[in-house]
Amino acid sequence: MSRRVQIDDPKNDDDVPKNDDVPDADSSQLRKRDYIDVPSHPYLMKLLNKQGDQIVLFADRVLKFTGSGKMKCRILLVTDFAIYIVDPETDSLKRRIALAAVEKICLSELSDNFLAVIIPTEYDLLIASARKNEIVAAFVEAYELEVVSSNRFEYNAASDLVKEIEFEEAEGGVKTRILRK
Repeated sequence: MSRRVQIDDPKNDDDVPKNDDVPDADSSQLRKRDYIDVPSHPYLMKLLNKQGDQIVLFADRVLKFTGSGKMKCRILLVTDFAIYIVDPETDSLKRRIALAAVEKICLSELSDNFLAVIIPTEYDLLIASARKNEIVAAFVEAYELEVVSSNRFEYNAASDLVKEIEFEEAEGGVKTRILRK
């Protein structure tokens, strides 16, 4: 069963036949990973349409870690072709990463919320989300990416800055340390 969300252009919504009497068995599944209701955000629709992406596999707010270690609230969109990082305050695209450029996904073996997207040709992306397993599932569905589980891994926080992230079980949760290499 597919879990993809087909994004229709809202201008052409009148052309789409509607059948409200009988719900589609897959309709709840299709919207399962769209936690921000992408079609209700015109700027996201415009962005996706401009880039030619039609299928959203995951959409939600996440915390993105900058090279300096600051956390920024961002909208993460995963389509069948790319990853989008959007600033929800300014409605602006901060970064678009082609899935073909992604080498692998790194995450810990513990119940934390961290996930690193490793991109050899650029700097990597470190994010935190309570829905990290759904994000990984969307990546794998889109591009069958390698997923590496380890309680310690390195990532390029900036073009000239390598950091190491360590996870260890602690009383009441997971202790996470981000170290400069």
